[in-house]
Amino acid sequence: MGAVFEILRDNWLLLLVGQYPNGPLGGIACTLILSVLGIALAFPLSVALALARISRWRWLNWPATALIYVARGVPLLMIILWVYFLVPLLIGHNVSGFVTMLVTLVLYEGCYLAEVVRAGIEALPKGQMEAARALGHSHLGAMRLVILPQALFNMLPSMLSQFVSTIKETTLGYVINVPELTFAANQINNQLLTKPFQVFFILAVIYFVVCWSLTWAATWLERRIEAKRAGAGGTRKTAAKPVPVEPLAAEP
Repeated sequence: MGAVFEILRDNWLLLLVGQYPNGPLGGIACTLILSVLGIALAFPLSVALALARISRWRWLNWPATALIYVARGVPLLMIILWVYFLVPLLIGHNVSGFVTMLVTLVLYEGCYLAEVVRAGIEALPKGQMEAARALGHSHLGAMRLVILPQALFNMLPSMLSQFVSTIKETTLGYVINVPELTFAANQINNQLLTKPFQVFFILAVIYFVVCWSLTWAATWLERRIEAKRAGAGGTRKTAAKPVPVEPLAAEP
């Protein structure tokens, strides 16, 4: 354990921010920034894909379904390599590993979150849409003002869990030289050469602490949502409970 603390003492800054300010931002900071941007930019894409998936128009439904099945059925590493070689061909110049990984995460997480959004929409009672249409909303208006707010609120724990998965998926950025946490740990290992177990043990502990904390937050959030549902349901049930009526006494 002494070697572990010694490595942390000498290299904590490299694990935290990489070579910044003398080089690109890396380490835990790069991993979290990449994960947050990936989820934030993937969210609008996921909503659009989910709406296309439940659409009755085949020219929307079929391409969205094909994209989702391909992205979910192919290893993430393969998508990283596709983007790494395809994006420069499309835009005419090379891009950094960070941008390549970000584009990959947006596409990959957008397809995964699309199924989460679709499940949240379809889990709502159909009467929600019918009631909104009866009030004069168009289909898109009812979806935007009535259906999506409820579905997205119910999906918050699942989205937070997907964020945890995104943090772990950023480790694959190592293969295209993204200076994230795994890349920083490998730099430390190349400097020391004789302590690979200790270095990657530290790496595993860091990932465990970050991911466990977010998983705990997702569980806590899910319990809060369930409690709010139960409270609302209990209130409605109490309000609808009939008032007992005393029977009339028989006349002598």
